[in-house]
Amino acid sequence: MGVTKARLAAVSAAVLVGSVLVAAPSEATGGGKLKPVVTGIDSPRGVSTFWSKIIYSTGDGSVWEAWSRGRKIRKLGTVPGGFAPAIDTNAWGTTYALTGAGGEPGAPPTPGSSTLYKLRPGKAPLKIADIGKYQVKDPDPYDQESNPTESNPFGVAALRDGTVLVADAAGNDLLRVWPNGHIKTVARLKPRTIKVPAGYPPPPAFPPAGTPVVSEAVSTSVTVGSDGYWYVGELRGFPATPGTSQIWRIKPGSVGATCDPYKPNKGNCQRWADGYTSIVDLAGGPRGAIAAVQLARDSWLRWEVSGQPSAVGSLIVQWPNKWHNGGPRKEVARGKLQLPGGAAWSRWGDLYVSSPLFGPGAIYRVR
Repeated sequence: MGVTKARLAAVSAAVLVGSVLVAAPSEATGGGKLKPVVTGIDSPRGVSTFWSKIIYSTGDGSVWEAWSRGRKIRKLGTVPGGFAPAIDTNAWGTTYALTGAGGEPGAPPTPGSSTLYKLRPGKAPLKIADIGKYQVKDPDPYDQESNPTESNPFGVAALRDGTVLVADAAGNDLLRVWPNGHIKTVARLKPRTIKVPAGYPPPPAFPPAGTPVVSEAVSTSVTVGSDGYWYVGELRGFPATPGTSQIWRIKPGSVGATCDPYKPNKGNCQRWADGYTSIVDLAGGPRGAIAAVQLARDSWLRWEVSGQPSAVGSLIVQWPNKWHNGGPRKEVARGKLQLPGGAAWSRWGDLYVSSPLFGPGAIYRVR
């Protein structure tokens, strides 16, 4: 039984139409504190930093930068909206915005969708590459839904050399984009067999609990660690069983690597951590730390099936062990984040997170 790889985008649209959410309060119970830095923004998602500036994206496709503790704000540009773009800012202060899939599955692409843009304050965003067009000629060999050329770019990381990494959730791969629009496939994420968890509607809506299903990775996120390696996080496709999302560590400069859950310690892509749920963003921090944003603690599909307008997500920080794999991990701001969308570390080690992904929200600093 399959599920559309662009399902997350469809869920997004449904929630936007059917509900209005309220930002998670900073005084909520749980370990750690959240300090609002930028408030009164709609559907915040992407977060990046540059020196003392915080850059973030909102649901209409706009990207903003804030400094002086959020008191000064400037618009960097707007890309085709409908869902807040993924963003990242490189070491030289250039911000990139990545749009995801647009329109209904099987319909012609929405203009400006599945595209990487370079933002230029005061000018129109510059189109760098059409990711969807590239994926037509780069089919997913591990596709489970008879749609191997489907594309839904979802995560972005800007490198110091001017190239940009793109995680395509529908293509189940990591791409590298050059300033002239040239693209190479860095790595492909293979599916893994997982069991349907309990608690879903009975057959025929869902297979019985315990049924093994070949589930696609759904690569939603990418970041660069302090060790220089590239890290990719998974959402996990149907049945989105909690605890089955992985984080992969990829050797810089790789081309054509394979991230294989059955051979996780071989090749240029090796599993860094397992046991996550519905990852939608990663952020590389100091001393090898990786912050993972989990959209919904009980999985994105459980949230969808529940019919509830919101869900408690989580932000987990994990440090490496002496073998360069994922070691100790800690959930911060536990229970305080509703549908978090993105995270970023500052050069001084401050951690920022956006929440909620839909409706009135804010950018918070984790204390």
